[in-house]
Amino acid sequence: MDPVPLDRLVTLAREMLAYSYAPYSRFSVGAALETDTGEVFTGCNVENASYGLTICAEQNAVAAAVSRGRRRFRRLVVVTGGQRAVAPCGRCRQVLAEFGTDLMVYGVANGERVNWQLKDLIPDHFGRDFLDAGPAGGDGTAPPNPGAR
Repeated sequence: MDPVPLDRLVTLAREMLAYSYAPYSRFSVGAALETDTGEVFTGCNVENASYGLTICAEQNAVAAAVSRGRRRFRRLVVVTGGQRAVAPCGRCRQVLAEFGTDLMVYGVANGERVNWQLKDLIPDHFGRDFLDAGPAGGDGTAPPNPGAR
């Protein structure tokens, strides 16, 4: 399927700023994630008084896509309410890299637009290749219980 026009992705991400819950940082973020099939999933940041529990806009978009069975992504647009375009945070980069590092990432704010390829934002990322497959074969199932009879 043909890519969604980039301006449409920017508009969808910008619309998510209205739903952002950012009472602590006052830094609203909206995201639009395009899959390889041309579907778009959006998200916004949801802060928490326990800062470590904050959910980023990019993570919300990834969770929405994965919950619909989509795991191959083409482009991500991140729009902020700030003065400068920003790249995803480190945690979001790792979440995105789980699904491939060829993703194009666009940061947009106040007319500024910057783009990167995810593999340039998170070189040498930690991924499934570093995990020991062990007896389960790395498919996510538990290994046999050696104490069971």
